[in-house]
Amino acid sequence: MRIVHFAVLLAAPLSVSANDDWAQWRGPNNDGMARGGAPVEWSDTRNVAWRVPIPGRGHSSPVVWGDKIFLTTAVPTDPSGNVEPSEQPRRGPGGGAGAGREHRFLVLCLNRHTGEVLWERVATTATPHEGYHQRYGSFASNAPVTDGEHLYAFFGSRGLYCYDLEGRLVWERRFPPMNMRLAFGEGVAVVLDGDFLYLKFDQEGASYMVALDKRTGDEIWRVERDEPSSWSPPLVLTHNGVRQVVVSASNKVQAYEPASGRLIWESGGLGTNVIPAPVTTDGLVFVMSGHRDPNLLAIRLGREGDLTGTDSIVWTNNRGNAYTASPVLHDKKLYILTDSGMLSCLNALTGEPYYQQRRLPNPYNFKASPVGADGRLYLASEEGDVIVVAMGEEFEVLAVNTLTDQTFIASPAIVGGSLYLRSQEALYHIRE
Repeated sequence: MRIVHFAVLLAAPLSVSANDDWAQWRGPNNDGMARGGAPVEWSDTRNVAWRVPIPGRGHSSPVVWGDKIFLTTAVPTDPSGNVEPSEQPRRGPGGGAGAGREHRFLVLCLNRHTGEVLWERVATTATPHEGYHQRYGSFASNAPVTDGEHLYAFFGSRGLYCYDLEGRLVWERRFPPMNMRLAFGEGVAVVLDGDFLYLKFDQEGASYMVALDKRTGDEIWRVERDEPSSWSPPLVLTHNGVRQVVVSASNKVQAYEPASGRLIWESGGLGTNVIPAPVTTDGLVFVMSGHRDPNLLAIRLGREGDLTGTDSIVWTNNRGNAYTASPVLHDKKLYILTDSGMLSCLNALTGEPYYQQRRLPNPYNFKASPVGADGRLYLASEEGDVIVVAMGEEFEVLAVNTLTDQTFIASPAIVGGSLYLRSQEALYHIRE
């Protein structure tokens, strides 16, 4: 059975979709780039095709296939928020929001052209065992993924649910409760490649990673991981015909064989609370941390074993790294956005900056990852502004677009000339 799976996997493309669909969190090629363009300017009254309120609280980014857009959310069943003392779950100094309340975990499908809700499904109803970060967390922060036939909606400890695109449940799989650092909450995106789904469970307890059969939810392999909490999703890539699953974390960056979970290589060097997703180009993979002991490693692919301190580490950077936002990689340029609103553009092959830690027009905070389209970067801020910056070697702000009284934590999606923005209250379709 594993030989069959492996043969299918080797034949599968790296990207989930061959067109301009936004089928996964970081876009068609997992680098934050769209295949088309998007508007440069909009406002509450200009270039907003539609706005649809989204119930509950969820920071998962929308994914798009064809005429459908999918997202997840978590809605309290008791709007009053009353919680019995005996039901209070674990809280941390920075986390614990939403704790002790029963929630309905919802999967929504909308017509991407009109905003009409085509279907809504309750994946499960549960009282989470611990809370989430008071400002940035939610019980629906894990981005879903689709292959055009099925949607895989991931709620971390609350399970993984496979639906067909008409909303019929195909299978579901539950997981033991996670123990996240300071009850900051869960949020690692599920990763789909070929017939495999990859899920990472780095936590303060027994960390592990699993590969599942996307058709049945059956476990193909599992590896134990000596890692504390991290939120960076796996990246599947091919180098010189060798497929590998690269996983960033605090103790080690590790690469696994997709069909078996065998460790191919590893390297230390990142700091704590690893969140940004890896990206790859030209035989290099880039991994980053921006919390304590921030670092960015450009790792040359092709070797096995422990690469720590070897010449496989082509360059490093510890200035202006992102803590939360994942980078955009395009045209051998790496764009990095800090939580405090400083933008850098580095030569991906050498690490040399074209510009570094440039401030945006206003003081901003960011949790959403930037996305790129047609020579422009889109930066969705907590303050409700989306700043559009020219891509290239020179720093240039093209526009600042405001949607009143909104906050953006989810990352945008761009498909077919349209920009989809999920705020804490609504989903927006921006189109000229």
